[in-house]
Amino acid sequence: MTWVTTFALALAQMVFIVAVAPLVNGFIQKLKARLQSRSGASVWQPYRDLTKLFRKRAVQSDSTSSFFVAVPVLVLGATLTAAALVPALWALANDGQGPALPLGDGILLIGLLALARFLTAVGALDAGGAFGGMGASREMTIAPLVEPVLMLVVFSVMVIAGTSDVTEIALRRSSLVALGVGAPDIIALAAVLVILIAETGRIPVDNPDTHLELTMLHEAMLLEHSGPALGCLMLATHVKQLVVMCLVCALFFPMGIAGELAPTALVVGFGAFAAKVLVLSLFLGLVESSYAKLRLFRLPQFLATGFVCAFVALALRLL
Repeated sequence: MTWVTTFALALAQMVFIVAVAPLVNGFIQKLKARLQSRSGASVWQPYRDLTKLFRKRAVQSDSTSSFFVAVPVLVLGATLTAAALVPALWALANDGQGPALPLGDGILLIGLLALARFLTAVGALDAGGAFGGMGASREMTIAPLVEPVLMLVVFSVMVIAGTSDVTEIALRRSSLVALGVGAPDIIALAAVLVILIAETGRIPVDNPDTHLELTMLHEAMLLEHSGPALGCLMLATHVKQLVVMCLVCALFFPMGIAGELAPTALVVGFGAFAAKVLVLSLFLGLVESSYAKLRLFRLPQFLATGFVCAFVALALRLL
């Protein structure tokens, strides 16, 4: 593949993820409402919310600096770049003629998600508000418990795949049959499911539907933003959720992903993508509807289970 083709395919996949991400969040919200015996909003409500925010006029505090204005754009840019690195519909092998850039590198992908989190926290602190500082402090407390686990999970898969490129990992693991899945894969999957809840800001780690002081984590950092700036941060949150889901699918459920750009392969890839995202969305919805939010000081114990599982999975790989 040429440089132009490689970047065009990455851009097309990124556009697809951005277009579908609000729908995935709307489906999870609808599922939660049904499980709680409520009718709930339409699955298209996130699109309406984003449209409303981008049409509004931004209002910001006088104590903010010029960096505060740039934070939403930088956060969205980092998240969109991460969306361009993760395989969703297709995973095409590099024929050696494409760019030697880390397009799809798992370590870079995790770094971009961490950068978006850091920029959001810095923007919350820059506003000088009490809620923003509280949310940034809590988010940075959770981050060291989440990012190392995700890195260990990626390392455990890299050991058997022989590469850190998520696309190559998906291609090589897609040829494995169910009987080829061992104990390290199951343990690493358990770890990444715990991290999926934390990275997407779901109960019991966080509650995306509340603005109560005692329960806010991610939402507290967004309170000082409004209008298009808040729209950028909300869109980045939706995209990040789907990016993490796609990463889980690429590492553990790559079956069905298109290995070529043939129409039949793309149709199968789209169907496999929809099925896998549906299963993960059901998982998040069921977990949120079955558990209450944990107290902040109980979160390290919950996230420690993911760390232990990820460490054991990596240790078993290296034995």
